Amino acid sequence: MRTYLVGGAVRDRLLGRPVRERDWVVVGSTAAELLDLGYRQVGRGFPVFLHPETGEEYALARIESKTGPGYRGFVVRADPGVTLEEDLLRRDLTVNAMAEDADGSLIDPWGGRADLERRVLRHVSPAFREDPVRILRVARFAARFAGAGFTVDPGTLGLMRDMVACGEASALVPERVWQETVKALAEPRPDVFFAVLRDCGALAVIYPEVDALFGVPQPPAWHPEVDTGVHLLMTLRAAARAGASAEVAFAVLVHDLGKGTTPAEDLPSHPGHEVRSVALAHALCDRLGVPNRFRELGVAVARYHGLCHRALELRPATVLKLLEGLDHFRRPGRLDEFLAACAADARGRTGHEDDPLPGHDWIRAAAAAAASVDARSIAATLPAGPAIAAAVHAARVEAIRAARDVFGAAHPDAGQA
Repeated sequence: MRTYLVGGAVRDRLLGRPVRERDWVVVGSTAAELLDLGYRQVGRGFPVFLHPETGEEYALARIESKTGPGYRGFVVRADPGVTLEEDLLRRDLTVNAMAEDADGSLIDPWGGRADLERRVLRHVSPAFREDPVRILRVARFAARFAGAGFTVDPGTLGLMRDMVACGEASALVPERVWQETVKALAEPRPDVFFAVLRDCGALAVIYPEVDALFGVPQPPAWHPEVDTGVHLLMTLRAAARAGASAEVAFAVLVHDLGKGTTPAEDLPSHPGHEVRSVALAHALCDRLGVPNRFRELGVAVARYHGLCHRALELRPATVLKLLEGLDHFRRPGRLDEFLAACAADARGRTGHEDDPLPGHDWIRAAAAAAASVDARSIAATLPAGPAIAAAVHAARVEAIRAARDVFGAAHPDAGQA
């Protein structure tokens, strides 16, 4: 029985990056032997075990044979005769197919270290094309390492295109698409994830609503980049640059989906795209099983981002409508997420990357003013019923109106709210 450190831990050490978790391969052993040693088996399809003390994952060296479409169509062989080199050969990318022995010596049969130095993401073998999840993983690794100059090897990109053409991308199950997407949204360059998927043709298969945005024009006076798809990639990059959460990045992803369905006669304007974006965002979330915390923020940004961009022009009652639409008085934390997504939208435009956002400051001031209204005191003076809600609403509008004068005096360059 011999154990080797493998995969991301080896890659990240060579890159000088923090190693967050360690995975191991066990050669020359059996499941029964590991169980006797106190390891705990996890999962059903693969021989993976948790170390009894560290909790780290130890997998028996294995070989996989393709038997059907999709990422579940495999037969796994794991026995003491499988070598380390055979196990590494089944991995996706050469930079993930390196190992270290107990002495820390590098074992690199497939050229991973050279590819790290070349800053290239390259498949290990033609067996890459057997698992469609690898399309998503390559795009995600590209999103992680783009800042370090990594690109996808042309041959690997060609294999990915062949896989899409053969229908492998269509075999991806929704939950796996979402798992890889939510990880990609938290990477330093989530825009690269979607750009790579588009380059290989997979975006049109798994995210047709997003793919439909490319080539759709917008008014150049507001969007010098013109192309709606290009704008989307810019907004995702702006969100990442600002340190946005995955939830905010997802809201950015879906905020303009309706522009992909604008009638040709209306272009380059997009009247009513917010309503269409909401419907498409709901459909996307239904299809992929997106958690509610992502869905709710995404729908809110799709519906109300236009109001946010015009905040300084809005009447106090409309500002309150925006706050109520965000459920601000019950969930005040959502406002910051909403504004973060809207900031990425505003700054994801050519030449506007560092624009000030006085409208956001005004919305925060208006929210604070409206929240200062003592609803309980108002309720105590009125009989139960709709009169209470109407009175609280009127008091909040008036509080926003008073705050507008104060804000305007303190920010004369912001214009009159």
